[in-house]
Amino acid sequence: MSDEDDYMALLNRAKIACPETIENHERFEIPELEILQEGKITVFRNFIDVTDKLRRDPQHVLQFLLKELGAPGNVEGRRAVFKAKISPNQINDKIQMYTETYVICSECGLPDTKMVKDGRTLMLECEACGARRPITVRKSVRADTANTLREGDIIELQITDVGKKGDGVGKFHDYLVVVPGTVKGAKIHAKISKISAKTAFAVPTTEACTR
Repeated sequence: MSDEDDYMALLNRAKIACPETIENHERFEIPELEILQEGKITVFRNFIDVTDKLRRDPQHVLQFLLKELGAPGNVEGRRAVFKAKISPNQINDKIQMYTETYVICSECGLPDTKMVKDGRTLMLECEACGARRPITVRKSVRADTANTLREGDIIELQITDVGKKGDGVGKFHDYLVVVPGTVKGAKIHAKISKISAKTAFAVPTTEACTR
């Protein structure tokens, strides 16, 4: 048998010994968040499904969300309940932030990690590539919370236009605020009575603004 035949025989044996797929990493996807708003209460229906996917303690995730969202809340069964009106986008942003901070390996990008203590430092240790890094929580400006209107807020508003029904209209951050009985050019204090997506409805008030 020639050297070439020996080489081909070894190559064939190696191919047979190798598995068909050396690595098979499923794409990491967080379940779509199921958020319901019931009056001034926000319910995160599949909270435990999300924490199971992240492989993190639900209480750890909850405390992170409560701190970042600036709202009280608790876990009830498989859902989290926040005692404030919070938009799904806000909660989704914070879950993404948690995932990047406490779950995803910065070296290989996989979620196969665990949190370990090294003295007083909390470390993220990757079970896939062995990388270790200290966990550093990004300080958020909380602009999303500061710029979010809630029913009952009293704001200072410049009426810049008049709608088809004769109601005054002004802008507050990224909200369109409709105030009946006002005229273009007026600068008023208004109390938010109802919010629908990015449109808010308000009534004029003599109270000092709180936002």
